[in-house]
Amino acid sequence: MPELPEVETVRRGLEPWLDGATIEKVTLHRANLRFPFPEGLAAALEGQTITGVGRRAKYLLIGLSNGKTVLSHLGMTGSWRFAEHGIDKPPRYYETQPVPKHDHMVWELSHPKHGPSHLIYADPRRFGFIDLYDDIEDSPYLRGLGPEPLSNGFNGDELTAAFKGKKSPIKAALLDQRVVAGLGNIYVAEALHRAHILPTIHAGTMLTAKGKAKPAIEDLVSAVRQVLIEAIEVGGSTLRDFRNAQGGSGYFQHRFAVYDREGEPCPTPLCTGTVKRIVQSGRSTFYCPVCQKKP
Repeated sequence: MPELPEVETVRRGLEPWLDGATIEKVTLHRANLRFPFPEGLAAALEGQTITGVGRRAKYLLIGLSNGKTVLSHLGMTGSWRFAEHGIDKPPRYYETQPVPKHDHMVWELSHPKHGPSHLIYADPRRFGFIDLYDDIEDSPYLRGLGPEPLSNGFNGDELTAAFKGKKSPIKAALLDQRVVAGLGNIYVAEALHRAHILPTIHAGTMLTAKGKAKPAIEDLVSAVRQVLIEAIEVGGSTLRDFRNAQGGSGYFQHRFAVYDREGEPCPTPLCTGTVKRIVQSGRSTFYCPVCQKKP
């Protein structure tokens, strides 16, 4: 499932072409994705000018001139692309080609600078969904989310407060969207490796007996930011179906230190460890048992 860097990559790809564009026509090729399309979606969008393209956690937010906001979640295989833009890079790493039968929604756009274009939402497995809000603050998907990991709100003090008394594994705590928004399995594994923290420790052990943050808290904050920034710079990770707005794929999978590298040597300099895989809460966890330790 696309995580924050992949969704941010899509947002950045869409923004120059969508911001200021007018939605002339919306065509729905089916009635539903994971959930039914909102009633009256096409009528609510047609004739509106797009005022901005944002992101919160793993959700795309497209603002409209009538004050409404389109919320898009990509699920496992959802993608936005422009019909007028070709594939910018060859497919790689299990990536699939677009198939017209999976194109479930098309927006016909007119942009004052770029002219006409067609924005297509495709989703082979249909685990993604689209919603529409008069006030985006009313969205249950955004309510209660933690700070954005690239914002000033994500810091050692906030993480210390979130981890206080937590007995869940630190990996699970970081995947909790109420603790920090937008992180998923891949980037949590990579961040914990960079911070040299075992994924199995209780989150509360990141604090001293007096409830103060151990130095590893700041290491973790820094590692999360670094890995996300690097991933965004190279367009996220392409494992199977992720595509950016130009139809291309990301590159960060070529920089994975531990994720999906079971049995390979740990890339940490001077470390003699081998990447290990375990299962936590039904999901694979990859880490180095030598250089990742309990703080």
